[in-house]
Amino acid sequence: MIELLLPADVSSAATRAETVPDGTLFPEEEALIAKSVAKRRNDFATARACARRAMAGLGLPPVAVLHGHRGKPLWPEGIVGTLTHCAGYRAAALARATDVLSLGIDAEPHAPLPTGVRELVTLPAERERIGPPAPEGTGQIHWDRILFSAKESVFKTWYPVTGVELDFVEADLTFHRTDRPESGARPQGPAAAEGTFAARLLLTDPALPTTLHGRWRVEDDIVATAVLVRPDWRERTES
Repeated sequence: MIELLLPADVSSAATRAETVPDGTLFPEEEALIAKSVAKRRNDFATARACARRAMAGLGLPPVAVLHGHRGKPLWPEGIVGTLTHCAGYRAAALARATDVLSLGIDAEPHAPLPTGVRELVTLPAERERIGPPAPEGTGQIHWDRILFSAKESVFKTWYPVTGVELDFVEADLTFHRTDRPESGARPQGPAAAEGTFAARLLLTDPALPTTLHGRWRVEDDIVATAVLVRPDWRERTES
């Protein structure tokens, strides 16, 4: 699903597998999770298996993917990339730095946010735009979960470039649904839906535009989001 949100010059790979065969990780990767619980090990390993497939899509040999502060993946020289994992879905997306300045992807279960989380990660204006939480099991779109995922993608795009942590309430998001004509009524389900979003950054940095643009999709009970910034974003903004 993630490949549907990204342009052709981004190599992506995804899996719904929860585990990978023994020997998938490099020794230095194994060392990072030697004391981790099984879930953490599985998330780490399946995401890196996706990363290796994405590397192959760029014609690169497989290498270990270690991490820095805040879990930032460390990619080969000249490569930018991003990872995500949630129950039932793992993915990686990589591109050459000559083509992409930064990108972020995120996947989440398509379900309401836990009680109390919605208020912590959204602005009042955002809550007004997305409306009240949709009851689970009604087939409606869980806009709060899409918003949460989109903010994760924004953070993953922002942090590697700026080195500054971005809080959930430092980006103001608006959404547009593209899989069917807009109407006066708030969109309900279906099982698959998609669209775009714009994230107006309330914390700015000259290295990135003040508004980041992304895409979202809901399919098979998974929410996926992606954000991408080109190296020539200034020229594109001015044109």
